[in-house]
Amino acid sequence: MARAVSPAHRAVIAALLLAPSIAPAQGAAAPPAEARSVAPAERYTATPPSADGIGRRYMGREISQVMGWQGAAWLEREEREKEERTDVLLRLLDLRPGLVVADVGAGTGYLSRRMARAVAPSGRVLAVDVQPEMVALLGQAAQREGLANIEPSLGTETDVRLAPGSVDLAIMVDVYHELARPHEVLASIVRALRPGGRVVFVEYRAEDPAVPIKTLHKMSEAQIRREAEVQPLVWERTAPGLPWQHVVVFRKAP
Repeated sequence: MARAVSPAHRAVIAALLLAPSIAPAQGAAAPPAEARSVAPAERYTATPPSADGIGRRYMGREISQVMGWQGAAWLEREEREKEERTDVLLRLLDLRPGLVVADVGAGTGYLSRRMARAVAPSGRVLAVDVQPEMVALLGQAAQREGLANIEPSLGTETDVRLAPGSVDLAIMVDVYHELARPHEVLASIVRALRPGGRVVFVEYRAEDPAVPIKTLHKMSEAQIRREAEVQPLVWERTAPGLPWQHVVVFRKAP
């Protein structure tokens, strides 16, 4: 259910919206599919933080600041369906009853609630967030809507804390670019996947200057693939159909 946006929430929205200038889009060419390892000492470098970043870089990309729970109303805004076409995304995910889905960075559970209906009655949505306030909000929303197959849980900066081999599909919607430790979190997601399980990245397109989001809150397809393929993940497809976002799908390697 959408909620009114207070002045404080408008400030969060303004922080995400496009700045007057846009940095050049990252290259669109996809990297080779072969995964490669990244030694722990080489994973992250420290630089002076930009206005929207945390001063930590991973594989050439500065990690963005996290949107705090105080901006929860933005996740439930009335215009989100039109802007992001969540209905199209749900079709692209090919959900069906019985699947176990992990919504990583679930926030208020906007997508979790919709996926829960798609996998019911026998499927489950494991809704993970690192902010206790968000976990509480999504639990309250699930209870209000009578969605008993949503399981809210608290992750950490490095681990989604899901049982190994328990998940059919993991999805991150506008989340991955904010992860303070993306390598470790993605590794924990891969561990949680069943053989052949899928990971879906949904990120605002850095290649498109018309997407009205600040640069650090966007990712190119090439950068997503570059970072995903250091894990035992195989690119499956990049699905078209959303107005502003990439939908990049990987499968757990055999």
